[in-house]
Amino acid sequence: MSTESKNYHIFRIVLYIVLGVVVVFAVLPFLWMVLLSFETNNEIFTAPLELPKRISFENYRRAFQTLNFLQLYGNTFFIAFFSMIIELVITFLGSFVLARMLFTSRHIQSFLYGFLISGLTISPFILLFPVYRINALFHLREQLGLVLPYAASSISFNTLLFVGYLRNLPSEIDEAAVIDGCGLWNLILQITVPVAKPVIITVIIFNVLYIWNEFPFASIIIHNAKNYTLSLGASFFKGRYNIDYAGLIASSVIMIIPQLLFYGLFQKNIVEGMTAGAVKG
Repeated sequence: MSTESKNYHIFRIVLYIVLGVVVVFAVLPFLWMVLLSFETNNEIFTAPLELPKRISFENYRRAFQTLNFLQLYGNTFFIAFFSMIIELVITFLGSFVLARMLFTSRHIQSFLYGFLISGLTISPFILLFPVYRINALFHLREQLGLVLPYAASSISFNTLLFVGYLRNLPSEIDEAAVIDGCGLWNLILQITVPVAKPVIITVIIFNVLYIWNEFPFASIIIHNAKNYTLSLGASFFKGRYNIDYAGLIASSVIMIIPQLLFYGLFQKNIVEGMTAGAVKG
């Protein structure tokens, strides 16, 4: 074995070890949470690092009795569905203009793009009070009061992915379509959208998972328990003087498992969409 091959072999071994350690640290919190979901509140407080003394599904039974998961899922999907429709239309069309159309001035194009993605530097927590006041001004309450804030908060991230992807598409695609008599809307809907499916799916996955787990906005806008989202379901385990941690952890496991399955099914699309615009942009 040559020195170069030997060094490459050692590099692969070290790389696999590092990746293995990263995977362990990433999976360990979830496994620990699963183990805690089988323990009682007393065991969680006294010996949280020990294995459960017995496997009991009492916590899960209590979670299903306490939470109306069907209603929580329905409310969350309702908000996610309408938020996704609004944000996809706005951000995709805006990104198409920035990435595929000619501006009289490159400075205007760069300014608009920089302005739109500058939102990535702003923490959502800073926007809690302004969003609350805007909703109060326009009388947007409960679920409808979350749709527009979620759509607005996604503009920067979506624009970053869409523009990076669309800029990499060959300009010959647009030119050939225009020569064949394709109008602007047909160019967008029939040519660009099908080609951009990987990044569209990536954007949908990331935004759905964000809405699924988002808590700060939901906690200040939704007040009626019938309209609670999944992230607010934890409040049902909080009493005036105590918290049912065992039931809370069990319900959290139930909420997380669909996310893992959802992410696992579309993992290939996520990687493809995230790396497609990484060559140039």
